[in-house]
Amino acid sequence: MRTLRRSTRGRIGRIDSRDAKTGIGAAELPALAGGRIERVSVAREQDSVASRFAERIREEEELRLSPLAARSYPAVRVRPEEDCALRTPFQRDRDRIVHCKAFRRLTHKTQVFVAPRGDHYRTRLTHTLEVTTISRTVARALALNEDLVEAIGLGHDLGHPPFGHIGEEVLDSCLKERFGEDFRHYEQSLRIVDELERDGMGLNLTEPVRDGIVRHSSRAPLPETLEGRIVRVIDRVAYINHDIDDAVRAGLLREEELPREPIEVLGSSGSARIDSLVHDMVEHSATAGDIVQGPRAGPAMAALRDFMFEHVYLGPAVRAEHAKISSVIRRLFEHYVEHPEQLPRDLAGGDGTAAEDVASRVTDYLAGMTDRYCIRRYTELQVPQAFAR
Repeated sequence: MRTLRRSTRGRIGRIDSRDAKTGIGAAELPALAGGRIERVSVAREQDSVASRFAERIREEEELRLSPLAARSYPAVRVRPEEDCALRTPFQRDRDRIVHCKAFRRLTHKTQVFVAPRGDHYRTRLTHTLEVTTISRTVARALALNEDLVEAIGLGHDLGHPPFGHIGEEVLDSCLKERFGEDFRHYEQSLRIVDELERDGMGLNLTEPVRDGIVRHSSRAPLPETLEGRIVRVIDRVAYINHDIDDAVRAGLLREEELPREPIEVLGSSGSARIDSLVHDMVEHSATAGDIVQGPRAGPAMAALRDFMFEHVYLGPAVRAEHAKISSVIRRLFEHYVEHPEQLPRDLAGGDGTAAEDVASRVTDYLAGMTDRYCIRRYTELQVPQAFAR
């Protein structure tokens, strides 16, 4: 009987037959040699596999990836550290993001609709997963680095405050009025991975992932890598089409109200539109040396985005909730600015009382809240606790 083991190149290879009498294989413990029992070090073989991992990935990427793709090695981090023996640097970044607290909170953060009555509306987490999976599809089709795209996609919205874009708008206004500062969720995303996670140590992500996170918004400069540019475009592809789906489900839109020309170009259903936009991006980017959209699909998507801003994002139904959300966030903001000693002491900046420290700590606290935690804290401030239970 013959058994299999993994060779030092990570492939499956044959080993010697088991001993006919004892049934002991050459890689098993204990092994018989020269009339005495010797221990065969399985760890030695594992070390050999691990030592070849980075070299094997380099070889595979040279064969598989486009010359324009980002390479997994060498990894440049803010604080140098040894590479993982069994994961590429970008896979390691992906795992750090998925296991961080900010990522888990995304499941209770609004995408567009505040407190929707239903189980099938998008949250910030489902949006993140949709962006990531679509981006990986594009990266694979263009022979770009899927691990890098995945890490950027998973981390791009970590800094979004509660209540979606309305929450970002209100928090930005509060900071401008009180401290003359701005709030941008993509900058907060970078702050989270750099300074807030791991008790202030940060995740120490690679430079390409950090760049893709902080530059994924159209308001930021273009990302350095093509992988980052994929996420930047797919972020819009995903939220425009999925928000249309949610708006129709909520009764805010009817399919027939969508602008006719973009629908004729891209398709009548959300899945058809995403499929059209992905194919268009792949076809035009393959020969452009950059991530681009075609002359018809790009303007059609922009027209749908303008329509959504006018009729949904800034429409009367969503705006009706704006005053409520604004009062909640403003009340919390003013309270913690006046009483910074009530902020959690583990926030970056400690218990500093300088204006810039207070602004930073209040922003970190509010931006990190989920929708329901934000409402709970507001209720605790507004309602006597005997009645709030």
